[in-house]
Amino acid sequence: QVQLVESGGGLVQAGASLRLSCAASGRTSSNYAMGWFRQAPGKEREFVAGINWSGGLTYYTDSVKGRFTISRGNPKNTVYLQMNSLKPEDTAIYYCATAIGYGSTRPADFGSWGQGTQVTVSS
Repeated sequence: QVQLVESGGGLVQAGASLRLSCAASGRTSSNYAMGWFRQAPGKEREFVAGINWSGGLTYYTDSVKGRFTISRGNPKNTVYLQMNSLKPEDTAIYYCATAIGYGSTRPADFGSWGQGTQVTVSS
């Protein structure tokens, strides 16, 4: 089993940047594709960004393309989400998760989840 711990959230003004981190531990934790999701109050959890096991392939939901960047550290058991030009609508709890395979955006296709980190963007 893989354990995930997110960090880096906070309260920022619109236009600011934040970098979220997701530290994975456990057996073969660096061999998984990974993803970031977010959930705002009263809304369903939505996919934000995904990355393959090596870090060479990434994909994003349309609303964050050009603003957010997902990457893997070295060693590859840490995943980052660099968020630039933040907007109030980006306010949510952000979760990282291990993916069963690369390319999915469905929460059901992701296995282990972290506890989440709050991102609040004020206008």
